[in-house]
Amino acid sequence: MFTEKANQIFREVIDKYHIINTVDQEFSNPYDSKSEVLEHLLYRKCWIDTVQWHYEDIIRDPQIDPVAALKLKRQIDASNQDRTDMVEYIDSYFLEKYKAVAVKPSATINTESPAWGVDRLSILALKVYHMEEEANRADATDAHREACQKKLNVLLEQRVDLSTAIDTLLQDIENGDKYMKVYKQMKMYNDDELNPVLRGQK
Repeated sequence: MFTEKANQIFREVIDKYHIINTVDQEFSNPYDSKSEVLEHLLYRKCWIDTVQWHYEDIIRDPQIDPVAALKLKRQIDASNQDRTDMVEYIDSYFLEKYKAVAVKPSATINTESPAWGVDRLSILALKVYHMEEEANRADATDAHREACQKKLNVLLEQRVDLSTAIDTLLQDIENGDKYMKVYKQMKMYNDDELNPVLRGQK
């Protein structure tokens, strides 16, 4: 199943990140961009999500220097754009893979594309990792660990459900029962011509 591979790669990414555990560490992708295209995309996608997860932790520090916070906000904006781009790359991969499928006249489109499901699965992998940390944190109270274990159980159930839904969607696309499109996100706030604040500074 596709999601079995995806979840394995996501855990690989998250474990790798936490060896050094800093947002400034160098990135390297162990999967070849030509012979292991999907694995390469999944690894890169989850790395972006993992770094951004920790950006979001840092920027919530009430003692953060305002100048540093502004710089970090710019990094988060750039990361969000990278994340969106990676979703589109993954969807383009699936479009290419299934381009020869004969779509049935009764076929319907899903509310989200496969890659946006993958986006949620990648974030869920991060939630599982960090909730598991909290559920086993030695310096936390028993009540804290118990509460986090209950949340972890829900997240694990959610991962099973989401994985099943993604695999089912891909199977439906392969069978011609569903079809997909890639909609470019067309984010306006990063565009010099579409954001009125940026346009006014040109």
